[in-house]
Amino acid sequence: MTATPVTRGAIRTTTRSMFRLAHLSDPHVPPDARPRRRELLSKRALGWAHWRRRRQRIHRREMLDLITGDLADQPVDHIAVTGDLTIVSSRAEWEACRQWLATLGSPQDVSLVPGNHDAYTRRAVPATARAWKDYMSDDAALAEYTSAEFPYLRRRGPVAIIGCSSAVATAPFLATGRVGRRQRARIEALLEGLAESGLFRVVLIHHPPLRIAGDRYRRLTDWREFNDMIARTGAELVLHGHDHAAQLRWMAGTAHAVPVIGVPSASARAHAGKPAAQYNIYEVSGEMGRWSCTMHTRGFDSDAIRLLASEPLWQDGKPVASEALTAKR
Repeated sequence: MTATPVTRGAIRTTTRSMFRLAHLSDPHVPPDARPRRRELLSKRALGWAHWRRRRQRIHRREMLDLITGDLADQPVDHIAVTGDLTIVSSRAEWEACRQWLATLGSPQDVSLVPGNHDAYTRRAVPATARAWKDYMSDDAALAEYTSAEFPYLRRRGPVAIIGCSSAVATAPFLATGRVGRRQRARIEALLEGLAESGLFRVVLIHHPPLRIAGDRYRRLTDWREFNDMIARTGAELVLHGHDHAAQLRWMAGTAHAVPVIGVPSASARAHAGKPAAQYNIYEVSGEMGRWSCTMHTRGFDSDAIRLLASEPLWQDGKPVASEALTAKR
């Protein structure tokens, strides 16, 4: 199935006080061609074999096209994609993913951060940064940089979007990520400055910044430092992918807990206890100190896509979180 590129006008811009941000992740866009032979003389060979043997039966282009088609029918103002567009980050995939991004919207309407699959090899890291730079750059830098630089900042209505990269090349059988000291310092400076601007701050990252059982070989290695940074600066939302699961957890902020939210793969069939493809829409309203935000989850229920759940995250400036849910560091 071939999707049609979306123009800027297809993303609905509204003058109402409500701002709608969509979030999907881990599409693993199947390429039109297999990796070149010389590309498979690397870690890619293992990943491609695993894809052919198992994962291609889970991640399906028809599922992805149905999800993105449903998203195109929703009145959203901006779309966030939290990484793992590729399978083994081959040259054919970079272009296939660029074409898929165009079906979502223009670079002004879509913000992207890379995942570990997009950094499958050391050479893939700068290559994907060049291929998708328009979706991973500051607004003023779209025509200036030859590759993406992290973190980036985008302002959309009442929302400030900070995109950071946890995508680093790793050894075979590892899927860990790292933000790094230099990038964390820049993220912290942005969050501190935005705290005084009255914007609703959203941080995009691929790897979840909170640990779960069994994640030793796929965790964010500097998660403690990232947590400490958010504890000092605060944020209103942290959005991630990587785990292919619907997750809502909380981490400590300055005055309030911060919701940390992951979504299932946007191309997945239900498998091994994990859900079929889903995405979230966050409805943001209010003003500084009085933010409200509700999360709406859309995804597959049997063979149809529908609204699965709605859950308040912020109400009148306070997070909807109990002490039991608040992350303990």
